[in-house]
Amino acid sequence: MAILCGIGIGPGDPELITLKGWRRLQQARVIAFPAGRGGRRGIAEEIIAGYKHPWQTCLPLEFPYVLEQAVLEQAWQKAAKEVYTYLGQGTDVVFVSEGDVSFYSTFSYLAAAVQVLDPTIQIEAIPGVCSPLAAAASLGMPLTLGSDRLAILPAMYHLDELAQVWGWAEVMVLMKVRSVYGQVWHWLKEHHLLEQAAVVSWATTPKQQIYTPLTDFPTLTLPYFSLLMVWKRQSNLRNV
Repeated sequence: MAILCGIGIGPGDPELITLKGWRRLQQARVIAFPAGRGGRRGIAEEIIAGYKHPWQTCLPLEFPYVLEQAVLEQAWQKAAKEVYTYLGQGTDVVFVSEGDVSFYSTFSYLAAAVQVLDPTIQIEAIPGVCSPLAAAASLGMPLTLGSDRLAILPAMYHLDELAQVWGWAEVMVLMKVRSVYGQVWHWLKEHHLLEQAAVVSWATTPKQQIYTPLTDFPTLTLPYFSLLMVWKRQSNLRNV
């Protein structure tokens, strides 16, 4: 019975792939991944570039960067059919995803769409290092300590949500902060939190950028893969 195996390959540094993920990747006859843009490699394909073999079949899948649910569902269904071309013949397929496959990952939607096509397909997930953990490591900061409560907000949050979450969390991570950075900066300033906050872009990659303390960065032009972290406890961010 064919298996669709999702492998979390970490945020960018190829050495952050787990041994289990690396082993499954080496054994795979078919490797699927999100396609890049403009003929360039996608992030996941770039991470595994040094681990692929000529005898392996590579299967780039198109996933649009949009919010329209109907467009996304159509893309997931199309990708599922492409993957099922191999799964339906009894060939296992490995899908590699940056970060972790259960942390805001396209793999979850792909797996669900495949099982709609054929419920007998087995789904396996191999976890990986997700971006908040990688960003904290890049900062040299513990993400949480003791009884700290952690809140992770996905993209497209609103400022009123920040106030609500900050009422109970000691640590807050804002994913994909690019589009709302200016608003968030002013919120942090109002709450006297700029010196306890940091932005990390492209964590663990050669393009990594760290901005802290945020008192020095009222405006930033950030890439898509940027997150902001803020702590209630006093930090050593000035030493980063």
